[in-house]
Amino acid sequence: MNMFHILFLFTLLSSTSYASVNDFCIADLKGPNSPSGYQCKPPNTVTVDDFVFSGFVAGNITNPFNIALTPAFVTEFPGVNGLGISAARLDMGVGGSVPMHSHPGATELLIMAKGKITAGFITPSGPYVKKLKPGDVMVFPQGLMHFQVNSGKGKASAVLAFSSENPSAQLLDLLLFGNSLPSELVAQTTLLDVAQVKKLKPLFGGRG
Repeated sequence: MNMFHILFLFTLLSSTSYASVNDFCIADLKGPNSPSGYQCKPPNTVTVDDFVFSGFVAGNITNPFNIALTPAFVTEFPGVNGLGISAARLDMGVGGSVPMHSHPGATELLIMAKGKITAGFITPSGPYVKKLKPGDVMVFPQGLMHFQVNSGKGKASAVLAFSSENPSAQLLDLLLFGNSLPSELVAQTTLLDVAQVKKLKPLFGGRG
């Protein structure tokens, strides 16, 4: 067995999820969550409904960004526990946008379903931006700052897939303005006007 085969075998074994060793591990949401996921429900309590998510419908757009995200993460879909995968539905009103954000623990796949969405991500070497149409698929590598904007004349929708059953998100606007730092300090470190910072802070639950 040469070095390539050894490396391939090690990679395969190290990427094997807990659920794949045990067929599945339906999340017991009544118990605590841990870095390795939720504990498994007793096998005799598992039903076919644990493997089905029926709430993948358009959400209500009631926020300043004019979007709705319908998640099928482990907390909504216990059947994905330990499988390293989850999904979400994105619906965007006219002019809607998903602001700059990142997923530190997951790669994201966007599958276009309706309308037109301009999407992209940013790296130190530059941005990668594309106007997407139905049938297009775009990937956002793990940890990179990315965004989506409805660039069509009507509503837009897409399905999002993640390489984690519980992908965390760090929203840039929320980090900047949803805190208790003095507005003057935020302005000084971002080169924004103090008045603009004070205007944005209440929108994201910040103060100071």
